[in-house]
Amino acid sequence: MTTELAVETLGLSKDYASGRGLFDLDLAIARTSVFGYLGPNGAGKTTTIKLLMAMIRPTRGRARIFGLDSEKDAVAIKRRVGYLPADLPQFGGLRGSEVVAYLAGLRGGVDRKRVESLAQRLDLDLGRRFREYSSGNKKKLGILIAFMSAPELLILDEPTGGLDPLIQQEFYRILGEARANGSTVFLSSHVLSEVEHVCDRVGILRRGRLIRVAELEELHDIHFHTVEIVFDGPPPLEKLGRVPGLEKLVRQGTHVGFTLHGDFNGLFQALGGSKVVNLSSHEPTLEEVFLAYYREVDEHPVGTAGAAPA
Repeated sequence: MTTELAVETLGLSKDYASGRGLFDLDLAIARTSVFGYLGPNGAGKTTTIKLLMAMIRPTRGRARIFGLDSEKDAVAIKRRVGYLPADLPQFGGLRGSEVVAYLAGLRGGVDRKRVESLAQRLDLDLGRRFREYSSGNKKKLGILIAFMSAPELLILDEPTGGLDPLIQQEFYRILGEARANGSTVFLSSHVLSEVEHVCDRVGILRRGRLIRVAELEELHDIHFHTVEIVFDGPPPLEKLGRVPGLEKLVRQGTHVGFTLHGDFNGLFQALGGSKVVNLSSHEPTLEEVFLAYYREVDEHPVGTAGAAPA
């Protein structure tokens, strides 16, 4: 154990039986880093966060935040953490300002000007009652509550779900400012592009087990595009076959389809001298990315991710 780590887990497990839960999580996250916790819905991301926040008790193992035990020192930890759950508690008829005031009071007070600034940037009306908020405005309120105390650690569970694109961009700016001011971020998401946008390192979770911890650049290894091309004449199959990262090529007359890992430079070179009638490509859904990555893991098993500092 080292106090240089913001988050550390050792064999952390929560067994709900029937293969559900979190199992033997060894993870180390350095201070001032932004760690993305990535996996499809049901992989165990929220369970991990609830264990870190001492909202549930582990079956075995332990977690530490800033060197403090997540269970024994839960109160002290919560003073240093800004937490955004995937679903906020129901505050009924309380106005947004009253929810903020209540939670700020539990913390011993927060900077009122900071609260007003965050509300303005998030386009959130704190004068409305919680039950009148849309799902997007409830998410905005949760973000404001998490960030209002300028915490040392931000634990964010699916932070941009329900936000419109403009507010998502503002959230990323707020997150960047927090990081620049020394905050550590643990961000759970099932949105690959979001993690790529803000994180230094990522952990990939599958069926309750951490199967990989990777540098951000390594995410490109699991990113691919589905490409379809229509040629004005026979396709240059020999050239296409030499394109790095091109797989699963299927031809139907003048049409070809394939998946492409990495950038498009090699493909564009291969298309030189050929007349292309139409070219379309799309990024896969996250579920498709994970299915492809998991298939590769099953075919070529990797070792335990370990607890290398993030």
